[in-house]
Amino acid sequence: MSSFSRRTFLKSSALAAAGAALPAKAWARIPGANADIRVAVIGLNGRGRNHLQSLARIPGVRVVALCDVDTAVLDKVKPTVNGGDVKTYTDLRKLFDDKDVDAVTIATPNHWHSLAAIWAMQAGKDVYVEKPVSHEIWEGRQLVNASKKYKDRVIQVGTQIRSGEGLQQAVQYVRSGQLGKITAARGFCYKRRDSIGLCGGPQQVPSTIDYNLWSGPAPLVAPHRNTKNGPVHYDWHWIWLYGNGDVGNQGIHQMDVARWFLGEEGLPRHTMSIGGRLGYVDDGETPNTQVVIHDYATAPLIFEVRGLPKAAGVQGAGGDPAANQGGAAARDMDNYRGVDIGNVIDCEGGSVIVPSYTTARVVDKSGTVIKEFTGRDTHMQNFIDVVRSRRSQDLFGPVEEGHVSSALCHLGNISHRLGKAQSEAVLTSSIKSDAKLFEAHGRMLEHLAANKVDLGKTPLTQGVPLQIDAAHERFVGSNSAQANAMLKRDYRKPFEVPSLG
Repeated sequence: MSSFSRRTFLKSSALAAAGAALPAKAWARIPGANADIRVAVIGLNGRGRNHLQSLARIPGVRVVALCDVDTAVLDKVKPTVNGGDVKTYTDLRKLFDDKDVDAVTIATPNHWHSLAAIWAMQAGKDVYVEKPVSHEIWEGRQLVNASKKYKDRVIQVGTQIRSGEGLQQAVQYVRSGQLGKITAARGFCYKRRDSIGLCGGPQQVPSTIDYNLWSGPAPLVAPHRNTKNGPVHYDWHWIWLYGNGDVGNQGIHQMDVARWFLGEEGLPRHTMSIGGRLGYVDDGETPNTQVVIHDYATAPLIFEVRGLPKAAGVQGAGGDPAANQGGAAARDMDNYRGVDIGNVIDCEGGSVIVPSYTTARVVDKSGTVIKEFTGRDTHMQNFIDVVRSRRSQDLFGPVEEGHVSSALCHLGNISHRLGKAQSEAVLTSSIKSDAKLFEAHGRMLEHLAANKVDLGKTPLTQGVPLQIDAAHERFVGSNSAQANAMLKRDYRKPFEVPSLG
């Protein structure tokens, strides 16, 4: 796994700090066109806007182009960059042909990540691609293969927690053995997710969206959702054709951190999921309540999703009108030892609590804080530094790491999708020999009971246990034929991920 010196980190931090004070007009500064790195941002309706903000703080960077399949989004964002003096594209293929673009950042929906990044490298561009790097495991491996084939290109993955000095130091602390061996690496996404409601059938795509391009590698089917985000944007996260649920949306970060602490470089030996979409009935397909356990040799990696609040209450915009009504406190979320979105790394001599992207604290067995680590995120700065130096070994988010952590999300979802609804008596009996899974499941039951979910009417799905040949990134043993069929999708021409193995 990659390691980075304190000198490298501090140099990157100093550059980022110098750029942080730049005014908005800094976009128009051109100290010398040959020295500037000319960047295009692809996908502007969410994370892409964060990319623009991060790039604006870095000296010697010019955003020269914007790309989005929705012209309404393009029209809204364009005036905020260079006072509107920036090229715009709706088709990323035409953008990749632009010789005035040196690097691209990709913030499209998940189903576009691998193909867009591969096409960009083939066109000679350096790439920053959002997490997860893939929609399925096979295409993520092709992205890694592309990075080796086009090895003169730089590719950074948006696993930005790895760029924080505080987390780097915390990982080194645990790896040094000062807390003894890791006994469990836990990740949490207790993040409120309201129902997206039932729209009742296929929805009309807004005329501003090129839906053929938006769909890309996925089948061209009418959207079956419609919320405050419209029928296309954002809520694709909860539709299997395009998204990977909160396991792949937020969980990629926390499973990446957990695996980083473990020091495990590849896939686990076994995986299983327990969960479901519970507490409301809507157009969403992915679980809003889930526990995924990955069996690693070092220690188990356990990840939990909870989208329902701490207790039954308001469902919010687009919610189930039959839900119980409550006050603002009803939106409060559960936490595990003070963590709602983050990690807890349990060791023989204590634990590391990671409550945010940039901080960690070490507690002894009694819960007393004995050490704290802090440090800010310099991920985009690190990408630009490496674009200049061409030293890909200095990247904080290398593509191999991004691929493996993305694959952990897909493993859990494959187990879930191949599973079946199970009575609580049967489910509980079948997992009682796995103490850590049994304990996490027990806390899940308490959470669902607090939300008045009747598991007799809407039971949990017990995912199939999956055995993994980590070296070949394939399944073996029981259920392997069905599971291997889910490693790769059928791509729609001409949006086919190339085989580069």
